[in-house]
Amino acid sequence: MSQIASSYPNSSQRRLLDDGIRQQNQGDFDAAHESFQKALRAYKAANDRLGMARSFCCLGLNSYSSGDYPQAIAYTRQSLALARELQDRRLEGQLLGNIANAYRHLKDYHEALQYQQEGLLLLQQEKDITGQIAAYNNLGLAYKARGDYTEAIAAQEQSLQLAQNLKDAKTEAQILKNLGNAYYALGNYDGAIDYYEKRLAIAQRLEDSQSQMQILRNLSNACYTQGDYERAISYGQERLNNAYLCGDTRAQEQALASLGIICDAIGDYARAISFYEQRLTLARALHDARVEEETLRSLRMACYALGDYAKILDYES
Repeated sequence: MSQIASSYPNSSQRRLLDDGIRQQNQGDFDAAHESFQKALRAYKAANDRLGMARSFCCLGLNSYSSGDYPQAIAYTRQSLALARELQDRRLEGQLLGNIANAYRHLKDYHEALQYQQEGLLLLQQEKDITGQIAAYNNLGLAYKARGDYTEAIAAQEQSLQLAQNLKDAKTEAQILKNLGNAYYALGNYDGAIDYYEKRLAIAQRLEDSQSQMQILRNLSNACYTQGDYERAISYGQERLNNAYLCGDTRAQEQALASLGIICDAIGDYARAISFYEQRLTLARALHDARVEEETLRSLRMACYALGDYAKILDYES
């Protein structure tokens, strides 16, 4: 969803919009709603239609972020009507994309694609490259959600090319992730791995540890699904090392679980038990009863597969 700021940097209305955006980013959607409503009332009192359009846009984005997609559409439609009155075609194109995203979450893919394509056409006419990048990417997400993976890939490759031309590394990384996911859903694991590795290189360059862990998980899963278990373990171990470096205990626990599952799959039960025992220690440190019980069950099954029946008793709940 495109966040649209006010064009009045020193106005009290702009400060209200900024307050609302900050509150929205913090997850305080009720407070954000009130700030945006105050800004809207102030812009109405000043008969400032552009300010009203931006306020309705922000109200729509806030509703979208809180998961109220019908309300997001209603607010954004009011912003769209004002943008058309003002003949602000760039704003109109962005708002059409916002409506499309809300319809996508409502699983109304016909409406989502129609609005996104209409918005993309306007953004192309306005030569808004940043807007086109978002529109192509969101178009790809709508196609993917509908199960049209080939169309999704084509749209996101257009988005990727534009992002690369702008040298926008963060946006490029996001699109690479979406392309990897589309190839994965299509069953083209080599293609998925290729895009995930390109995204990993960007995350490493940006020193984005959280993204690196997420990508390494995706790479490990893709290799596992492909049957390349040793490579899956290698990526999983790298993910675990990153989690240790970040001090992220939950990520460590999840990485250890995945490594244990892969070792089970190749019959390396001794190594699986080692990973599960480390996970068990973390589960107890986190006081996570569900993970503890799940890990104890995994340990009992691995011991049984290994033929170490006496050891099973050590892992009884």
